[in-house]
Amino acid sequence: MIARLIAKRLGISILILFAVSLIIFFATALLPGDPARAILGQQATPERIAAINAEMNLDAPPWKRYLLWLGGLVTGDLGTSVASGESVGALLGDRLGASLLLMVIAAVIAIPIGLLVGIYSALRRGRTTDSAITIGSLVLAALPEFVIGIALVALFATSVFTILPAVTMRPPGTQVWDFPAQLVLPTIVLVLAVAPYIVRMTRATMIEVLDSGFVEMARLKGVPERRVIFRHALPHAIGPVAQVIAIQLAWLAGGVAVVEYLFRYPGLGQALIDAVTYRDVQVVQAVVMLIAVVYIVVNLLADVVGILSNPKLRTGGAR
Repeated sequence: MIARLIAKRLGISILILFAVSLIIFFATALLPGDPARAILGQQATPERIAAINAEMNLDAPPWKRYLLWLGGLVTGDLGTSVASGESVGALLGDRLGASLLLMVIAAVIAIPIGLLVGIYSALRRGRTTDSAITIGSLVLAALPEFVIGIALVALFATSVFTILPAVTMRPPGTQVWDFPAQLVLPTIVLVLAVAPYIVRMTRATMIEVLDSGFVEMARLKGVPERRVIFRHALPHAIGPVAQVIAIQLAWLAGGVAVVEYLFRYPGLGQALIDAVTYRDVQVVQAVVMLIAVVYIVVNLLADVVGILSNPKLRTGGAR
């Protein structure tokens, strides 16, 4: 039963990814501008334009160009950047690593904090602490991430304290993780943008589970409260929470662009903004496709976690 459900989710994810690739390719193909003229600039002559079109298969029918592009994605050939003339894979290699690093650090911090604060709020429901956590999470959830980022820059990098860098500065030949202090503010912004939703869903599901009969029975049997929470209540609440976590992690894949632009962080988001500015279609296609892959993979993992954490499926009770 579980293997069948996971295989079904995997098949649906592959179909969605295929549909997304179609949308991305044909949507970017409709963008104005001639890639050959953009590459040649002032040296654009009819003969050179024809040569570039033949070299990049721009004179081929759209369906053939899509199949060639899709084949390149499968084999790792993302094309050539119009703006720089170098391979898109080489251009995005370090940026992909930088974005994944920022997302992973934010997720590793935000998920445990969101779960623990949500559980604590559920256990203290109706009290002052619960009210403060609820109001705080609502305020943070309502604030756009760029507002949080600007406030943190003003507080820790400019006006009040000057203990952290306001933007990312990376000398040539170095990696962004060589300067850990520059990761602090972008990571805090992402954590504060993601954690409130996890807190609210964890609190809601934990309250529902804590009021259930099996939890009450465990308490009547004298089971320690810590074991009641983490062995009986949390496994039943983790399914819906995993879906919210997946949505927030998927948001990180696209929403990180705003944070990267704010802090001039050299990641995929910054690359996407630069590519749109310079009409670099090949880079736009590659970045959007990478973001879509991350989004779909994260949601697939959330579905798997939800399936594996469902007690009825684990015991074969689902029909």
